Amino acid sequence: MNSNVLQEVDERSNLAGTNKFELLLFRLGEENTSGKRELFGINVFKVREALVMPQVTVMPGAPRHVLGVANIRGQIIPVIDLPGVVGCTPKSGLNILIVTEYERSVQGFAVEEVEEIVRLEWSKVLSAEANAVGGMVTSIARLEDEQSTRLALVLDVEKVLRDVLPSRVHEVKDTHGIGPALGLKPGAVILAADDSFVARTQIEKALQALQAPYIMTKTGKEALDKLQTLATEARAEGKTVQDKVQLILTDLEMPEMDGFTLTRQIKQDERFKNIPVVIHSSLSGSANEDHARSVGADAYVAKFVADELAQTIRKAIAAHA
Repeated sequence: MNSNVLQEVDERSNLAGTNKFELLLFRLGEENTSGKRELFGINVFKVREALVMPQVTVMPGAPRHVLGVANIRGQIIPVIDLPGVVGCTPKSGLNILIVTEYERSVQGFAVEEVEEIVRLEWSKVLSAEANAVGGMVTSIARLEDEQSTRLALVLDVEKVLRDVLPSRVHEVKDTHGIGPALGLKPGAVILAADDSFVARTQIEKALQALQAPYIMTKTGKEALDKLQTLATEARAEGKTVQDKVQLILTDLEMPEMDGFTLTRQIKQDERFKNIPVVIHSSLSGSANEDHARSVGADAYVAKFVADELAQTIRKAIAAHA
């Protein structure tokens, strides 16, 4: 294990808004069907710390793939057997615990080994097919140096958590508290962007409950391309793009272009700058909220509570009415 890597997790710099991010690379062992030792990654922003595997207390009746709980700095957190979830067998055991904060909850992922932290641009991260590793891979990162190109599989943590610990993911089931229909202008939509299938499903349920027409995209680049197309259509019809798009809802972490970069591009464009942008992210924290404001976002809301999302969208639209 590289102890410098664990230290780097603590010392990481805030790369928000540069369209770059840091990926913590780790191994889970041999894939059960192919026998390959694939490289996996998780965004460092989600990682609180990485440490040598602490003592784990087994909990009777724990869900499948939950090894038990561990006491991390006075907080009792569940420990998830990540190789078991993904379908790998570690050859040297579960040696490292990656402690993550995600969707307002903290949990640990047991892995075989941690390799390094790499800094790369979102443009080097390609959207993955939904069937990759049972839908648990959201994107594939191309790691290039002078000698070679490696591929790292970026895990969809929302999908892993929903499958293993569904109580930790805020499912949109009851939408009674979401309030009345949004009442968008006739012909207008909400343009949304999120790379996680789980998150897109949640957002769609919330927008349907608000009776709000929407267009869903999977990356910041796809959202920006769609916005450009809608602007061209609006001009041909003698309208403005605001007649077509009443609000943009974007995730932060997405392949090709992140939410900060998308927001900055929108707010720097005379055609788009008056469309409200709401950043909707599992990356909680005041640094991200401050940066959301600095790139011109109109609001920032943490995932995932449907009525909070609805309230934030209402306020942003009302402010631009």
